[in-house]
Amino acid sequence: MTTLNKNTNLLILFSVLLAVFVVPSSISGTAIALPYISADMQSDLASLQWVVNAFNLTFACFTLIWGKLSDIFGRKRSFIAGALIYTLASVGSFLANNALWLDIFRALAGVGGAAIFSCGSAIFVHVFEGNQRTKAFALFGTTAGLGITLGPTISGLLLEMWSWQVIFAMHAVALFSVLLVSTKIPSDEAADVRLSQVDFLGSLLFISSMFLLMLALSKGYDWGWESSESLLTLASGAILFILFLIRAQLAKNPVLNLSLLKNRKFLGFILVPVVASFTFVTLLTYFPTYLTGPMQLPASKAGLMMIFLTSPVLIFPLIAGKLASRGVSSKLLMYISILSMLIGTSLLLSSIDIVLNLPVLSISLLLIGIGMGMSAGLVDGEALSCVDSNEIGMAAGLLNTFRLGSEAIAVALYGSLLSSTLSEIVPVNLRALELPNIGEWVNSITSGNFVSMVEATSGVNQEFLLKEVIRTYNYAFTATNVVLGSIALLVSLMVFGLLRKEPKRSPAEASDI
Repeated sequence: MTTLNKNTNLLILFSVLLAVFVVPSSISGTAIALPYISADMQSDLASLQWVVNAFNLTFACFTLIWGKLSDIFGRKRSFIAGALIYTLASVGSFLANNALWLDIFRALAGVGGAAIFSCGSAIFVHVFEGNQRTKAFALFGTTAGLGITLGPTISGLLLEMWSWQVIFAMHAVALFSVLLVSTKIPSDEAADVRLSQVDFLGSLLFISSMFLLMLALSKGYDWGWESSESLLTLASGAILFILFLIRAQLAKNPVLNLSLLKNRKFLGFILVPVVASFTFVTLLTYFPTYLTGPMQLPASKAGLMMIFLTSPVLIFPLIAGKLASRGVSSKLLMYISILSMLIGTSLLLSSIDIVLNLPVLSISLLLIGIGMGMSAGLVDGEALSCVDSNEIGMAAGLLNTFRLGSEAIAVALYGSLLSSTLSEIVPVNLRALELPNIGEWVNSITSGNFVSMVEATSGVNQEFLLKEVIRTYNYAFTATNVVLGSIALLVSLMVFGLLRKEPKRSPAEASDI
């Protein structure tokens, strides 16, 4: 721990927390902008999906790598490098004039975001101690929750006042402020770790396999699921993932210690975020498109509606922590978390045909958000308490890989299923109207940017056409979420099975956490 004056500590706290706010707000806020980006760039759906997928992929994969790099180059240098990368990527996103460049810069932002989260918490450990450290980490979690909660609302307001580019400009300005203040962070000595100890080969195999899997998912509907391109991409990804597993077994310093998966309790806990990926995270990413598309809400109101989903993430981690400290079983809290997400998803799908029933929609979003918040507050501590102290670093890496990797896959799968379903039913549902360019209709409906096409279509009853398009989207939306909900249910049953023998914690034991 480094002894510093109060003002310096406050500057360090501000610097890290501002960066921690921007990254999750970027994840949740960018979703609001997707239909506007699609309309501006006239991009196809696969390119639009990679605005989200590229960030998720690099964020998931580089979280592990930055942990090792910070040991070599120091926490301060690594954090500043991450903030610089994120700043440059945000400037690039602001200036991007086509979907490809935007996807590339979003991928670069994910690399920087991974450094911010990996090294920001390490800086707090280095700078603060005792009660100050406890407060700092509480603010860390609360600030991340605020970013998720307020991201859609802030982005919605910026969209209505200016344009989607301003969202990324705001990120660049915020992270540039972080860079200016980060000079006050005390320098730290690098650990006795050499660059040769970083498993770059294992990291490359993991990143490549994840990329090919997500590429196959996002382009499968376009290529055709049984096409040679899809099958070759999936096969290549599978081969690289098998090689990664072999590398993890043979490497002296593997990027992931897969032997931890033999611990039933640990595996049960790290599967809980996977349930959240297929319920909460997919809605966080794509539900704004539903609100601005079929529900015809302006961006600002869509952002406000998303608060029902995101605000529990700010409140319920504290509630879950207090319940655990009073002796409530962590297993029971995980069960409540999972059931809340599953019930909320079921209620949401049952209310799609009555989309104007905003109270029902709000309750379903709240339930999903409550489930996410309950587990987000406990799962890390509970999972890491199941392993030996000398394995905590690796265990944390594996936990974050399950969390972030499943998020990346779930988001990619959502977009692929939605577009595939629409590709099948749009030609059938709209055939009677004899509309030209059915492919363009599929793309515009999938991106939620179909109102302008309806208004530009002559020779048909536009009101009837709009109702048909919304009905078609509703069907595809429901079908997609039924599949994802089924995956979440299957993973939930695995969690129940793995945790069923976990003993109930007494109040005295709970207070020792």
